[in-house]
Amino acid sequence: MANPRTREPRRTLWTLLLLTVMLFGGLGAAHKWGTAGLTPKLGLDLEGGTQMVLEPVLADPNAAISAGQLDKARDIIAQRVDSNGVAEAEVTTQSGRNIVISIPGQPDAATLDQIRKPSQLRFRAVLVAGPGSPQTAATETTNPTSTGSPSSAAPATSGPIFTMDPATPAPAVTVPPASAPATSANAPIPPALTAADPTPPVTSSTSPATGSTAPATATPKDASDLAWITPEIEKEFVALDCSKDGAINDFVDDPAKPLVTCSTERDAKYILGPVELDGTDIADATSGYQPGPNGQPTSTVEVTLKFNGDGAKKFATVTTRLFALKATDETRNRFAVVLDKQVITAPSTNAVIANGQASITGSFTIDSARALAQQLKFGALPMSFTLQTQDDISPTLGSEQLALGLLAGLIGLILVVVYSLIQYRLLGLVTVASLIVAAALTYGVLTLLGWTHNVRLTMAGVTGVIVAIGVTADSFIVYFERIRDEVREGRPLVAAVEAGWGRAKRTILAADAVNLIAAVVLYLLAASNVRGFAFTLGVTTLIDLAVVFLFTHPVVGILAHTKFFGGGHPWSGLDPNRLGATTRYVGRGKFATPALSTEGKA
Repeated sequence: MANPRTREPRRTLWTLLLLTVMLFGGLGAAHKWGTAGLTPKLGLDLEGGTQMVLEPVLADPNAAISAGQLDKARDIIAQRVDSNGVAEAEVTTQSGRNIVISIPGQPDAATLDQIRKPSQLRFRAVLVAGPGSPQTAATETTNPTSTGSPSSAAPATSGPIFTMDPATPAPAVTVPPASAPATSANAPIPPALTAADPTPPVTSSTSPATGSTAPATATPKDASDLAWITPEIEKEFVALDCSKDGAINDFVDDPAKPLVTCSTERDAKYILGPVELDGTDIADATSGYQPGPNGQPTSTVEVTLKFNGDGAKKFATVTTRLFALKATDETRNRFAVVLDKQVITAPSTNAVIANGQASITGSFTIDSARALAQQLKFGALPMSFTLQTQDDISPTLGSEQLALGLLAGLIGLILVVVYSLIQYRLLGLVTVASLIVAAALTYGVLTLLGWTHNVRLTMAGVTGVIVAIGVTADSFIVYFERIRDEVREGRPLVAAVEAGWGRAKRTILAADAVNLIAAVVLYLLAASNVRGFAFTLGVTTLIDLAVVFLFTHPVVGILAHTKFFGGGHPWSGLDPNRLGATTRYVGRGKFATPALSTEGKA
């Protein structure tokens, strides 16, 4: 029958076993029914990968590119790459003009598309919104007026909306949020535009009609002025078919002129006014659940947008103008966010936002909101790029260097085991078992993170794992030495284990906290492969804590109740005579002073 005094240690071991089974069981399920592998992913230096060269595209081909613009573009592209996980991709400049991106492994199509199509993020006022298919004169429901400006159509229902940030003071002018959310977070088109009728009317106060012969002759007074719509712009809009691949490739995204374009979902097209803000005006963008009046999260998913000083002033001016249009023209009340010449969202303006902090709400899911926030945050490139070349590259180190690194780790592990057995005799087997458990958990965690967060193991990362062997061994040594100190002071082993643990765990926590802080600082401040070293060091430090608390301590606690270890056998590593104890435990709480030989030895 099991000793009731070991019930708590055994319960802790069962907890660790359950967590381990969940880790590897989940990994196995993800491998069988998902895309997870059974080994950790390797980095660029060990596996090779894909290299892309991006060439800038400028409105003026003869314009010069400054080093500052190129460096900023490189930094933002690096942020985009890193947002896909700890892949340790390399982003560098070439010849003072191009950007070279090297990604480990074979990235999926979505990752490649995100990286090789970087462009400027721009904000434009919506002048016209219509379905993505071409229109003909027969389908128009409004006719141009005698002055050349088309007459007003029925206003569209609301899509996603710009409102003030709930955490900031209310702006001077607000209205209740719109009641009708958009049908798609990425395609904020009024529901009327997605009706079953294949040729619905254009829903705008400026519905261009084919055959309009009166040109716009007035000088536009602001970015929402209908005078921006010329016959050429009108013709482009009517003929545009967003369902066709490359439908907008030939359109020039000139920030000083209006733009005819499509939504990313291809089910809507727009005529947009000139650029009023761009990505450089954004300080931050986040996603999450909108807090309620009591501060608790609600079920409404939002994207929170924060502008910098200049951007806040521009945005206040824009929202003042757009909000004034809300009662008369719900289409021109919208403000489109354009990335790579495509509209990623076009919220209506629900308030005058003077503090530079806005909230975009609509029919978002948490995933679509997160994707939009990432586009807003990392879309601020100072120029657009096109893919020049894309090639597979070989590993810079390869399997031989990986084998040598693993061999170095194995040698270090063997030396730790040998030292433990010599110093602690059979108690050293606890060190061996703990290292095996730590190695298994590290393998499983890195493999799982490779699937969930694209974590890749570079040579620097392997070095971090090898260093962790010493960190883990240090924890065991601190614990064992504390126990032996308590035995030297005459405590019975069961009491020595608990007293030693109480003193050792504080030292272990302090030491691992220092390692963890160092790893976090390195990860945040360093670049390239150093981040891989810092990441694996941080992960293995956390695993070390888990192993010491959930495995090493419970195992020693159970062994303390056995005759071999609890009785202080000479080969147990806890022999009171060998440790020079002043008193010796002889059972049932009794102590005896050991006899001394003529040499003074016990």
